[in-house]
Amino acid sequence: MNFNVYDFDKTIYDGDSTIDFYLYCLLKQKSLIKFLPIQIYALAMYILGKYNKNKFKEVFFIFVKELKNIDDDIENFWKLNFKKIKPWYLKQKNKNDIIISASPYFLLKPIKQLLNIREVIATDINKKNSHINGLNCYGKEKVRRLNKTYKDFTIEKFYSDSLSDNPLAEVAKEAYLVKKDKITPWQDYSKSKFESLFLSKEFIIFIFIGVINAINGILFAYLYSSFLDPNLAFILGYITSLTISYLLNSIIAFKESLTLEKYIKFCISYIPNFIIQNIVVIIFFNILGLYKLIAYIIAAIIGVPITFICIKLFAFKNK
Repeated sequence: MNFNVYDFDKTIYDGDSTIDFYLYCLLKQKSLIKFLPIQIYALAMYILGKYNKNKFKEVFFIFVKELKNIDDDIENFWKLNFKKIKPWYLKQKNKNDIIISASPYFLLKPIKQLLNIREVIATDINKKNSHINGLNCYGKEKVRRLNKTYKDFTIEKFYSDSLSDNPLAEVAKEAYLVKKDKITPWQDYSKSKFESLFLSKEFIIFIFIGVINAINGILFAYLYSSFLDPNLAFILGYITSLTISYLLNSIIAFKESLTLEKYIKFCISYIPNFIIQNIVVIIFFNILGLYKLIAYIIAAIIGVPITFICIKLFAFKNK
């Protein structure tokens, strides 16, 4: 048996169907926002390595328990979002095609009929209680699931947007990386410097820590401003949050030992960011007259990519 195999999200579907479905449900049933704190907590635990993908997904999909009629929601969702199937796939699709995805099967099940294809294989998540039966359909698990479903087969062509699908690419006669609408032979694809830096796990953790750092900086600056000049309060708040950031980045993101030398280098790496943020505070608070808390918030989100590069190449250059 010969067929072509496709990943779904960001490969033949323009976006992430899981996120799109969640937002669709949230807009329709705004009370689902009550689950956001625990979903954010689960994401943080996953980023920190405390939760595996199964645990994170079970917590994320907790909102399905509150849906009044999930089957109707899924049907209406695809009426609105089927248009996001990419044109290049529709031009070449075949009734023998197989879609295999980490997204929940209950969400992707209608796609089999809508596209008139052979099979959809996906993560088996209970649509009533969000519990996962088996493993998340990701990486090597995709190969295992395919072997379980079909005993004797040949993958003629395989398409995916992610290098995590390399186990499937290795067993296909031909494999292709899909980035938006650009299709590149798997063996010809190489990560750009941008992807290597800013699509890395280190950067994701750095951003997460950065959010904590920004909150700390804002809170400490606001606290100090109750008895100090606002500009001086910002500097002291920045130093306080910077020290906390060094501890978190060393232990969690870059897994480095704590030393005075690295702390000094870490602080030096933040000099460009410090200059940028101070300029922003001066512009938005001193010149434009915005409320000081707003000025601090704007300053906190400036200069993140530059700071990450400085830290990676200078403070933690062995990484």
